[in-house]
Amino acid sequence: MSMKSEIQGFDISGRSAAVIGCGGLGTNAAVHLAGAGIGRLLLIDFDTVEERNLNRQYFYTGADIGREKARLLAARLQAYAPEVEIRCHAGRFEGALVEDYDLVIVAVDNIAARREANACCKARGIPCVNGSINGFFGTAYLYLPGKTPDLEAAGCLNETGGRNRSPSTTAAIIGALEAQLAVDYFLGNPQSAGKLYIYDNNEIHTLKIKE
Repeated sequence: MSMKSEIQGFDISGRSAAVIGCGGLGTNAAVHLAGAGIGRLLLIDFDTVEERNLNRQYFYTGADIGREKARLLAARLQAYAPEVEIRCHAGRFEGALVEDYDLVIVAVDNIAARREANACCKARGIPCVNGSINGFFGTAYLYLPGKTPDLEAAGCLNETGGRNRSPSTTAAIIGALEAQLAVDYFLGNPQSAGKLYIYDNNEIHTLKIKE
């Protein structure tokens, strides 16, 4: 048993996740999964660092502007958690990329990409955690294909606004919640699935989604 497993009381070193989006949500979700001792992580993002990202994407600095987010985050997470196998894809999401992973974390502000990820997970039977933020509002949802309503039924494919207007605190809360929902799934805690977690200016509510 690893030191992390002894400290935390659980072991997820045999599990894997693909994170789509290395922005405010993705960086937070990925660092918490790496810290929890996940075995493998895949980081997917086609974008580069911009100055407007820096308020909530704390793995990047002004010196990184113009550099690929996926490669930067992979290198910095590898230094933080050397025992985790971390790979990156500095390009757009493709369904074939995630076929070998236990779960997908959706952390994008692009509705088309979110819709594509939902369709991919639905077709391949891959569990999926979606997060979205706008200002001091955010949601998180764990979708289990064949067991819970998908992202569309949960209202996760609706336009929620731009992340550029979101503070670092909202990104941290929802990104960490995405990681927690992933850990719940890995540990076999089904009560988190099928519930839309809603963060609204310091209050968190849940809404059970029905077919």
